[in-house]
Amino acid sequence: MRHILAVLVDNKPGVLARVSGLFSRRGFNIESLAVGTAENPEISRMTIVVRGDDRVLAQVMSQLGKLIDVISVSDLPSSESVDRELVLIKVAADAGTRSEIMQIANIFRAKIIDVGAETLIIEVTGDEGKVKAIEDMLARFGIKELVRTGIIAMNRGTKMVKGGYT
Repeated sequence: MRHILAVLVDNKPGVLARVSGLFSRRGFNIESLAVGTAENPEISRMTIVVRGDDRVLAQVMSQLGKLIDVISVSDLPSSESVDRELVLIKVAADAGTRSEIMQIANIFRAKIIDVGAETLIIEVTGDEGKVKAIEDMLARFGIKELVRTGIIAMNRGTKMVKGGYT
């Protein structure tokens, strides 16, 4: 089962290394990790995606909560949150396939952000299903390169991640 964690931490050097080191030492795999400064510049927000059952989730949350620089750890259930990922896909595109690739991008509300002699770079933002679907559609043209930001997520409505906001 996939779990998305929102982790608020002190915005200081070395915090990311300590958090990732905890996962490594405990034998947990980080499926996705995105980090950036929160509304308060003294706080960073990490969005960490892990897979495992409820026991694994409880253990990960407990261990993260013990780290000095961690302010709070929250599980973001998919029914109560929104998640997105940004992906750049460089796809082979010659004169014969370029218009079809552009139509696929349009259907997925993706953007063509670079046009080369033999490639197009497509920017797509969406949930896991949308990203997988456009990857599958573009695979037959030849994906030359692909880069992902990692998932970011936020609670729906007025519910906020606990702690750290002033």
